[in-house]
Amino acid sequence: MKYLVAGVLVLSGTGLLLWLFAQKPDDLSPAALEGASVATFAGGCFWCVEADFEKVGGVIEAISGFTGGDEPNPSYKEVSAGLTGHVEAVQVYYDPARLSYTDLLEIFWTHIDPTDSGGQFVDRGAQYRSAIFYHDKEQKHLAEESKRKLASSGIFDRPVVTEIRPLKEFYQAEDYHQDYYKTHPLRYRFYRFNSGRDQFLEDAWADREFTLSEKPMNGEIGMKYQKPNAEKIKEMLTPLQYKVTQKDATEPAFQNQYWDNKEEGIYVDVVSGEPLFSSLDKFDSGTGWPSFTRPLENDNIVEKDDYKFFMRRTEVRSKHGDSHLGHLFPDGPPPTGLRYCINSAALRFIPKDRLVEEGYGEYLSLFEKAQEKSS
Repeated sequence: MKYLVAGVLVLSGTGLLLWLFAQKPDDLSPAALEGASVATFAGGCFWCVEADFEKVGGVIEAISGFTGGDEPNPSYKEVSAGLTGHVEAVQVYYDPARLSYTDLLEIFWTHIDPTDSGGQFVDRGAQYRSAIFYHDKEQKHLAEESKRKLASSGIFDRPVVTEIRPLKEFYQAEDYHQDYYKTHPLRYRFYRFNSGRDQFLEDAWADREFTLSEKPMNGEIGMKYQKPNAEKIKEMLTPLQYKVTQKDATEPAFQNQYWDNKEEGIYVDVVSGEPLFSSLDKFDSGTGWPSFTRPLENDNIVEKDDYKFFMRRTEVRSKHGDSHLGHLFPDGPPPTGLRYCINSAALRFIPKDRLVEEGYGEYLSLFEKAQEKSS
């Protein structure tokens, strides 16, 4: 594996491991992926690219691997040494009813440095360059159009150099590299922070929008959900909601609205209304606060380091409402091994039977599919 020590990238196959028993399930059978579409992207370290895509609502599975070269069945050691012509890449299986290829392109562009031809962030060399590998003519057309739009957007002052290439053979990486952000969360966070990836993305995309899609899916969700002005926020929130969302307070455990709510529906930001979590991912953590294994819409979640109380934690905030929601911990159940511990006061619950009425009808199919699987 790779990690940073004093700013130097080193390789190691040993060390202390933190296993959360959230292994990638062996669910890549045709039945498990029935109706799924697939896309392939390279954006530097595949640990990071996989993690970014797997947290997106509508993504079924993301697989780390290698492609672009001619060497059959390459190993991670060979690819990372630049001996094969392959790049680290990720194949994304997604539900086309919830997520379009255009949405995936937007997510991809906003999670890499498309102006770097020599690698990505701390990972240098052709094996870490960014690329879009299209599976058919339609993907090629959409990728080329999106690249042209990004290049003309003025967001970057250097040329967009990400390659657009036909997909050849994709080779899955060793099991050790699958779901690395879940099976080795401490090492992953240490590597990611020191790689400079998130610092670049925050600087590049602060207060900027880049929208490819014409329909209000993930890519345009920020146009629909916005933070009201300060005066309006004070008017609309209770004192507790204000303290939690605006002053980073924590409500009492077991004495809040949703900690034991078992009704089907989704949870949205009490300030902006942006969708955050689903009851399908809610579990009883025994902590007395609503707990979820994953976000409903990853793009609406912002994770920040929190050093209060003389410890390092990961704060969770909403993207568009900038509300303090709670914290993220690496001690949740499968399939993610994560626990999003969220304040009820930061949420508004919308029951399943009111989703259409309140403008969240696109999420109704999630519950219908869940019911079909259980019957």
